[in-house]
Amino acid sequence: MSERLSGKVAIITGGASGIGRATAILFAEEGARVVIADVNETAGARVAAEIEGRGGKALFVPTDVAQEADARRACERTLSVYGQLDILVNSAAIFSFRGLTTSVAEWQRSLSVNVIGTALMSRHAAEAMKNRGGAIVNLGSISSFVAQPSFIPYSATKAAIVQMTRNMAMDLAPFNIRVNCVCPGTILTPASDDYVKQAGMNLEQYIAAESEKTLLKRVGQPREVACAILFLASDEASFITGTYLLVDGGYTAK
Repeated sequence: MSERLSGKVAIITGGASGIGRATAILFAEEGARVVIADVNETAGARVAAEIEGRGGKALFVPTDVAQEADARRACERTLSVYGQLDILVNSAAIFSFRGLTTSVAEWQRSLSVNVIGTALMSRHAAEAMKNRGGAIVNLGSISSFVAQPSFIPYSATKAAIVQMTRNMAMDLAPFNIRVNCVCPGTILTPASDDYVKQAGMNLEQYIAAESEKTLLKRVGQPREVACAILFLASDEASFITGTYLLVDGGYTAK
């Protein structure tokens, strides 16, 4: 069976851990040359080395997506090394689990990474894609749609990403650039560990509680979200743009 991303070049922001890491590894397995853009230089370089060690092609570029110079550099570095850019996955995110007590600084950091960072990366990636077309996959969340306690800044930014996806799809359609959004439910990632600590419970209690909220009675794994991202980024989704795909085990179907 042929590799689904053979000949493609993809940037994955937040590719050093969690869903971003799983996506980078899966994309490489499917034949893509992968650029990992992340603020965590140690973990980012480790993921790139892991992919290379498995026979794939990967490059790590230190990137704070909230800084336009970094967003531009990530795209320019991709073009200089690989000569093209076909796919952008906007997975980098700040997880701020707070309510109205969120400070101005926390609001600004969440907005700058989750919303503005997505916009900046998409702007510069789209410029690189305009002559050949491409695909952008943003990461929303079930928090884009449902209310959860002490999730105000995170939910607000993830809701914004769903609407940004629609608008970006409209603006970029003339250039044959598709834009879609994957919205995960509860997925076991390093962010889960942070939430568990804030909630004052252990991991087993967290998994049990979150599993009961889904139809499938379990939580998800990063690879399961990566598979949905792969589909929307691939040519198999060639007539899909401006929409979102929930990967939540049936959480929002109840």
